[in-house]
Amino acid sequence: MAIDRKKIIEEMSKVSAESNEEGIIEGFNVMVNRLPAAFWNSFAERLSTKASPEMLEATEYLLVNAAQECGYHTGYGIITSEEWKRIVVPMIEKAPEDILYGAYAVFTAWGWANAEVIELVPGEKMVVRAYNYYESDVAKYGKSKKMSAYMIRGVSAAFMALAYAGEYSSSNEGDRISAFKCEQVKGIECGDDYGEFIVTKS
Repeated sequence: MAIDRKKIIEEMSKVSAESNEEGIIEGFNVMVNRLPAAFWNSFAERLSTKASPEMLEATEYLLVNAAQECGYHTGYGIITSEEWKRIVVPMIEKAPEDILYGAYAVFTAWGWANAEVIELVPGEKMVVRAYNYYESDVAKYGKSKKMSAYMIRGVSAAFMALAYAGEYSSSNEGDRISAFKCEQVKGIECGDDYGEFIVTKS
């Protein structure tokens, strides 16, 4: 594999991420906000823990779907950015597989999660392992009764869609964003040593 994960993390960590007065950061061709991870964690936990048993699946679907849509458009912004072209593109030998490996290095550099691809069957399956991620902070309040890494689930499915579901579509033409789904099978928030996520076709 030509992708130098360590170098990408080192170089991407140097990219300025200053926010404006409203807390909005412009970079990698995308606009993102700067809010504490605890804000998003508490929002997701309030929604999911207060949902009735019969509504929990639908509630969690909406949380994952929000991350999936964000990950699809943000991911595209990253892989078309000048920073990506300068740092990652020279390492790419086999696309789109190397693009996925590079995307998770950027994911790590930005502090969303220390995550990497540990298995990849092109166009069919991807297994991602995360050694820390901001949703795992719920473990500070004791073990969660459920897997809670909605962001990584959504973003992982979105990254797979960018790689294998056809040309990027800003309007989600042909339901490309939802071409893949992701299941969380292990979680730090549940007492596991790491989070593990399996992406397959929807």
